[in-house]
Amino acid sequence: MKKFFVTLLLLAVTIGARCQQTVDFTNVAAKTIDAVVHIKTEIARVTPMYRSYFGIIINQGMQRQRFDAYGSGVIISTDGYIVTNNHVVQDAEKITVTLNDKRVLPARLVGHDPATDLAVIKVDANGLTFIPFGNSDEVRIGEPVMAIGNPFNLTSTVTAGIISAKARNMDIIRNNNSGESTIESFLQTDAAVNSGNSGGALVNTRGQLIGINTAIASGDGYYTGYSFAIPSNIARKVSHDLCEYGTVSRGYLGVQVSEMSDALAKKMGLPDMHGVYIARCIPECAAEKAGLKEGDVILQVNGVDVDSYARMMEEVSYYYPGEQVEVTYLRDRQRKQVKLTLLNSKGTTDRITK
Repeated sequence: MKKFFVTLLLLAVTIGARCQQTVDFTNVAAKTIDAVVHIKTEIARVTPMYRSYFGIIINQGMQRQRFDAYGSGVIISTDGYIVTNNHVVQDAEKITVTLNDKRVLPARLVGHDPATDLAVIKVDANGLTFIPFGNSDEVRIGEPVMAIGNPFNLTSTVTAGIISAKARNMDIIRNNNSGESTIESFLQTDAAVNSGNSGGALVNTRGQLIGINTAIASGDGYYTGYSFAIPSNIARKVSHDLCEYGTVSRGYLGVQVSEMSDALAKKMGLPDMHGVYIARCIPECAAEKAGLKEGDVILQVNGVDVDSYARMMEEVSYYYPGEQVEVTYLRDRQRKQVKLTLLNSKGTTDRITK
């Protein structure tokens, strides 16, 4: 009996010691902070110029005004390719990058993707520290992460937190004039991120890039509890396409969907709310050509569960026009599968290039 209680006591001490341990990010920070840069952009905008004469407002034409904007970026190759947010470099006439070692270099825009709020810029340098991409699909809720930014043109700053949610659709990506659907499937974290950190890195305990910090849940522009990052798997695909083709080529199912609700599941006689409900198949698009129709419930894309519109859009966006994906769906309470060929936004299987 005495031996039993001693064993229990030792077990309790061991568990308590483990619970008190904190994640040590010092090695991760040392490996990654030199790969996060400060970005300054010069933007010129033409705005109306008004003057008041004795209380009468007179339009005196247009005036050209210059603005400076700031953000962060992540080096993803030794030869100077940098991924950042599109809203950091959008409309920039001049882009300047400051490395963590204080070197200041001019940068050029390689390409941008308004649908995901991502862009790639390039500096002429070699031997740079970069952060390797991790697999954001493997990120787990509760996993410790570190956010790195360079918002003040000093040196990179780091904050730590955990992943608190995945596949968040915040409806915040704007300025998509191409008519292409925006893709929002954010990682949510409580690591403190402020406005100048846009385009910075979210890394895991192995020093891998799992997200690009993009937005905060705040009414005043300052961190108040949650921040959001674009998953690295999206950033990897977009940055590859921008470097390879100058634009992003992605496949589409061609469906309008709504997320399942308890009421809808009961109406359809389904045991749970898994999947997304097809409200409409767009004529002559991939889904309709494969035989999907209104009322079907998409459960999986290539074996990956899609319980939300955001998760479905993210998974499909990894594939190119012309590639086949297997869609698992419910029809009349029967589980079915179909292989379909994805099309581009113009309804063909061609990869769109610039």
